[in-house]
Amino acid sequence: MSDLPTSPQPFEASTGLSPWRACVAPMLDWTDPHCRYFHRLLSRHARLYTEMLTTGALVHGQMHRFLDYNAEEHPVALQLGGSEPADLAHCARLAQQWGYDEVNLNCGCPSERVQRGAFGACLMSEASLVADCVKAMIDAVGGDPKVPITVKHRIGIDKIESYDFVRDFVGTVANAGCEVFIVHARNAWLKGLSPKENREIPPLRYGFVHQLKRDFPHLTIVINGGLADNAACLAQLQPGAVLDDVALDGVMVGRAAYHTPWMLSEWDELLFGQPGRSEPLTREAVEAAMVAYVEHQMARTHGWEHGEVRWPQVIRHILGLYHGLKGARRWRQVWSDHTLKHRQPSEVMRLAHQRPQDGAQAA
Repeated sequence: MSDLPTSPQPFEASTGLSPWRACVAPMLDWTDPHCRYFHRLLSRHARLYTEMLTTGALVHGQMHRFLDYNAEEHPVALQLGGSEPADLAHCARLAQQWGYDEVNLNCGCPSERVQRGAFGACLMSEASLVADCVKAMIDAVGGDPKVPITVKHRIGIDKIESYDFVRDFVGTVANAGCEVFIVHARNAWLKGLSPKENREIPPLRYGFVHQLKRDFPHLTIVINGGLADNAACLAQLQPGAVLDDVALDGVMVGRAAYHTPWMLSEWDELLFGQPGRSEPLTREAVEAAMVAYVEHQMARTHGWEHGEVRWPQVIRHILGLYHGLKGARRWRQVWSDHTLKHRQPSEVMRLAHQRPQDGAQAA
């Protein structure tokens, strides 16, 4: 427990590895500050991303509500959704003021909501507009290398399946100053598929992403989509392991990182080549750290019954912690039991780890 980080360790640039080597994808309703704190306990070097925040929410909403985060989350990136250069520039300045380590422009989300707002994946058909947005954001942060402006996008939209389309998009946006591209290796079908189906039905074309790295060797190219385990991640980072002699600069993992989070515990050593901890990390220690975190949050916001933070809102993010292990189902059931929501989290943790035959007596 004592070896769990109270703040992330700085990534050593001397290793020659990209800071984007292993990232957890921005996921709506999931990657909130509590989730990111949990992921940081598992990996000191993983790059974490906020949920997508629209420019309207930041320009007209409560900035602190949307932008505040835990200091332990660094390196953490703010992902924005929008298409107005001036609004995006304003939000990039806010991100710089709040101390974010990156501002990422969403050009990949295919939901109807973003289509109505004419941003997300729709922007892939307007590369020159994306270039204007990127340029405005870079200018807004004064070209600060500590706040890189990056783009997350698909390889195409609808039935446009030509590599030339994504190559030209990247080339145009790169000319505006963007040096980091996170590429979801599927098309976004804007009509006829839900966001969930858009993550599963359009075929993966990893070859397109590798070709981007061949054509733009000076850019940082990070691959996203279909990476279900660490073996798949490592393969993308090793020359010749997947398709050819091109190694990508990084991987971004979404649902797998959320549902099977223990995979992150291997990233520092396996993917970043950084030394292990002085003591082996355990699931129990991470769980206890999250209980301590949530009790601190609840005390800070006036208790678990009436405060702003209720522990089920936080603990929902860790329910995959024991995935695949004996007893995991019962452990999840205890933490998910709504009849226990008024008990202190430390007490619920104790119940979750009791032997089933002892549960009735303890409860």
